Amino acid sequence: MDDDCIFCKIATGTLPSYTIYEDGEYKIILDRFPWIGGHTLIILKRHAETFFELTKQEGARLFEMTSAAANALNNTLTPDGLNIIQNNGEAAGQSVAHFHMHIIPRYKNDEINILFPHNDPPVADFEKILPGIKINFKI
Repeated sequence: MDDDCIFCKIATGTLPSYTIYEDGEYKIILDRFPWIGGHTLIILKRHAETFFELTKQEGARLFEMTSAAANALNNTLTPDGLNIIQNNGEAAGQSVAHFHMHIIPRYKNDEINILFPHNDPPVADFEKILPGIKINFKI
């Protein structure tokens, strides 16, 4: 636990939260500063900054938690869609250095703007990076 980390304080109950579910590894809460009603966070209780620090067990459990939370939001709020977002590092938009996943209900014309530009790179760009990624791919 990091004494200065807001998510560690929420995970331990030092700070209050609107808790949906918790177990020994994860706490699922409504975001206190949501983009939209129902914006949910899945917080790892153990302090780890990014996805890369999760154990295999924590990673497997994360997808179970994500599925359960997404289904609960979908069945309760009946949104038009859901964003499931996890940011790693400041350059990727991570604002709290403690692992967490966002589940954000979406509605047509909700004015939330999450856009990713699309490119059409030359074949050489793919051929340049693919071998290195394949070498580093480990299960």
